[in-house]
Amino acid sequence: MRKIALLLALLYMSICLHAQEDTTQEKNLDEIVVYSNKFVEKKKNLAQKIDVVTARTISRFNAQNTGDLLINTGNVFVQKSQQGGSSPVLRGFEASRVLLVVDGVRMNNAVYRAGHLQNAITVDQNMLERVEVLYGPSSTIYGSDALGGVIHFRTKSPQLSTNQKLLVKGSSFIRYSTANKEKTGHADVSVGGKKLGWLTSFTFSDFGDTKMGSNYPKRYPDFGRRSRYIETVGGIDYVMVNNDDRVQKFSGYKQWDITNKFLFKQNEKVSHSLNLQYSNSTDVPRYDRLQDVRNFGGSIGTTLRWAEWYYGPQKRLLGAYELNIEKAGFLDNLKVNLNYQDVKESRQQREYRRYDRFDSRREHIQVAAFNIDGRKTWGLNELNMGIDGQFNDVKSVADRTNLTTGAVTKLDTRYPDGKNKMNFLGLYVQHLLKLKSGKLIINDGIRFQYVSLHSTIVDNSFFNLPVTDIKQTPFAVTGNLGLVYMPVSEFRLTGNISSGFRSPNIDDLARVFESNTASKRVIIPNSEIGPEYTYNFDFGLTYSVPGIARFEMTAFYTLFRNAIALAPFTLNGLDSIIYNGVRSAVFANQNVNKAYVRGLNARMKINFSSKVSWDNTISQTFGRYVDEKGGKKPLDHVPPVFGKTAITYTGKKLSTELFCLFNGWKKIKDYNPDGEDNGQYATPDGMPSWITVNWRGNYTMTKNLELQLGIENIFDRNYRYFASGFSAPGRNFIIAIRANW
Repeated sequence: MRKIALLLALLYMSICLHAQEDTTQEKNLDEIVVYSNKFVEKKKNLAQKIDVVTARTISRFNAQNTGDLLINTGNVFVQKSQQGGSSPVLRGFEASRVLLVVDGVRMNNAVYRAGHLQNAITVDQNMLERVEVLYGPSSTIYGSDALGGVIHFRTKSPQLSTNQKLLVKGSSFIRYSTANKEKTGHADVSVGGKKLGWLTSFTFSDFGDTKMGSNYPKRYPDFGRRSRYIETVGGIDYVMVNNDDRVQKFSGYKQWDITNKFLFKQNEKVSHSLNLQYSNSTDVPRYDRLQDVRNFGGSIGTTLRWAEWYYGPQKRLLGAYELNIEKAGFLDNLKVNLNYQDVKESRQQREYRRYDRFDSRREHIQVAAFNIDGRKTWGLNELNMGIDGQFNDVKSVADRTNLTTGAVTKLDTRYPDGKNKMNFLGLYVQHLLKLKSGKLIINDGIRFQYVSLHSTIVDNSFFNLPVTDIKQTPFAVTGNLGLVYMPVSEFRLTGNISSGFRSPNIDDLARVFESNTASKRVIIPNSEIGPEYTYNFDFGLTYSVPGIARFEMTAFYTLFRNAIALAPFTLNGLDSIIYNGVRSAVFANQNVNKAYVRGLNARMKINFSSKVSWDNTISQTFGRYVDEKGGKKPLDHVPPVFGKTAITYTGKKLSTELFCLFNGWKKIKDYNPDGEDNGQYATPDGMPSWITVNWRGNYTMTKNLELQLGIENIFDRNYRYFASGFSAPGRNFIIAIRANW
């Protein structure tokens, strides 16, 4: 009864009338512009499904990191192996098969793995002016890796003054959350004259151990509980009893992000910008691995396996120079971007009471790249064209330290210990033709992509691999053809055919690692795998009653060819070897014959008045591998049904939202046993369905001061996202104060 009363009270707060009239009308969705074609284009003119998350929505969501921001849209599924992780999934594709882009620069590099990635959280969501999510193959514009789609993060830019006075603008906030004792502070300042502008920002977050919910599924009363943990006292490991088994011990970490942007407007046609971004963190515990168990000392029963398993500080440095020219000879617009990224990451691990082997594997990735894009418009035609390149250099080192003696010895590296080079070079043309006064629009494009990879193993003593020099030079042609038909302004039909391409990178071809404790597998290099291709067909429908309702639906079917997947393998004639003291089955990446993915996404929004609206989204995806004999098994990374429903009130001073996030069941029979679905972190039946009830509100106290309050997971539900080894926060109270000037 108490829960029902609380829910009704929040519902009342969400829809109650406000005395002051709302002057902030929602912008017509058909007039939204996107930057997905490299230059500004109206969203309604593009056949590809694109979602836009605006700066206002980002501020209203008040998310802890970029992954949580995407979750709150209700349209993007995000997997988490630890609190310091968020791996977006688009149309059943994840990690290296989803392209991350920040300010036009590819974040994906030569060691983006096919499993689960945490790199998205190195983008500071507090500095974003918008996020654009492109669904389906996007290789025509963006090249390799964009099989499931693209997530494009666009950060804020300096603002120039329109008069002789110096323009100074800024914002800041502090936030506290109870479920993980989060403490976040952010500040940004923009200073602009007539020609010169500077923007600087700093964000610091301190996340404590996350406490999961107390309302457990009835059939699984102990699901996710952290009853034991390992603590080192006086140099000795002990298995400790957790006084509160809902607290996920050793899941906390700290992160800080710094951005500096400089803008020089040379004249009305020419501008230059310099974009500097830096993200760093403390060690990030790999929480799912800290739950792994194994036999110890021949004793009956099990104990926790890992005394330590964490990612070292996750460092990302980006420097980018961009030149923009209007009316550059033949072209209406010309954009040149030269950029450099420096990424450092590491994996540190030590087994319980194995003081003789603290293992450290460290990677340093340097990436130089360029993009040259131009636009020409004539008559009914728009033509975007460009050339781009990315050049990767990877250094991989590893060592084992005896903590008792201090002796350091060599260890097998995650990637080859010699040369690791991977280079991309592409040329594309994207065309748009408007017919019948804009009622019929054709989108078509083509890309030519060349990739070269060279990787060498210097020390082959650990595995005696048959190949120590790996070279590949794949070439691909991809394209797209789409139609947009708008017979009237309220009705829109789209059809789209597109192809995607992903060249295997160094992580696919040459990594060596232990997959997981439960399956006891070791993954070894396979130099014979080739590129992956997708061929996508989708159909979209949009119908709106201006100011009253809007319905959107997109159905898709994707053929996945030469799909890279883990499968049993042999090493020197053996199907298993001893690795880290455990006999492990030998697996390697291989090109599975084929696979397919199909799905549906729908959204319905109803405006009850100019202030009160009801917004609903739902997504369903299904995928299967198909072998040469016609046998089928589940495609990994495919989420269950998920979505969001929300009632929102928006007034001049008060805005409030009551919303539910939900996931359907993912039955264990639909898990891929050889992939990255992490069945060992689910229940014996799979991952249970769940729904959370949440509330948030924003109140403008003064012209420059805003108060934000929120309650997430009101009913304290205990749940995990599919494929995740980390439980979501329980009931979470959030307070933030924002200042703008």
